[in-house]
Amino acid sequence: MGFWSALWAFFTTAANWSGPDGMWARLLVQVELSAVVVAVAAVVGIGVGFALGHFGRGGVVALNASNAARAIPSLALLTLFAIWPVVGLRSGGEAAAFLTLVALALPPIVTNAYVGMREVDPDVREAARASGMTRWQRLWRAEVPLALPLAVAGLRTAAVEVVATSTLAAYVTVNDLGEYIFAGLSTQNSVETVAGAILVALLSLGADLALVGISRLVIPEPLRNQGLSRSGKSTPGALVGSIG
Repeated sequence: MGFWSALWAFFTTAANWSGPDGMWARLLVQVELSAVVVAVAAVVGIGVGFALGHFGRGGVVALNASNAARAIPSLALLTLFAIWPVVGLRSGGEAAAFLTLVALALPPIVTNAYVGMREVDPDVREAARASGMTRWQRLWRAEVPLALPLAVAGLRTAAVEVVATSTLAAYVTVNDLGEYIFAGLSTQNSVETVAGAILVALLSLGADLALVGISRLVIPEPLRNQGLSRSGKSTPGALVGSIG
């Protein structure tokens, strides 16, 4: 049987989809792990990024720390967490995978949220202040909506990275789609390895498309329909008026 025929047979064999080691079960494990990681990283990362960008303090330190964290290989970090007794003995490796993936997701989220908030036009803030908004109203009704597009872009980047990298969780006995890749590599079964890679790629694409849909719900309509000019500037009064 040729490679492509064997690959087709792998996907069309009902037994490969059912049971605790079937594709549906492993897909669900990877979706659950990735969703929890992205949700936690989004709450923490966007909150920290917006706060630093709004107050303009500690941003340089935070961005440098985020960029430095990107240089740490995920597999090395996963291994460190897995052999650390405080983490490695919990949840059969899931705690180690969770912490590793959160560390992977935070840098692009924090960076984009911070930059998005800092790049809000000062004239927009001034127009909001002149319209009688309180400090919190200016933050939530003027600054946050304008910073959201860039923050969501960082969230999309992080989500795709998390879904793709969560396959490493199989290295610490998490039964997700990475099991196909690791098992295929260890047994030199290229069909199983490629099948796992295809499933992960499709799941990553699905996560990105899902966040595209979510971004259309959370980004204000004036920004989606009219957009900003290439310089990132718009008429402050019109933006504040449309957001308010």
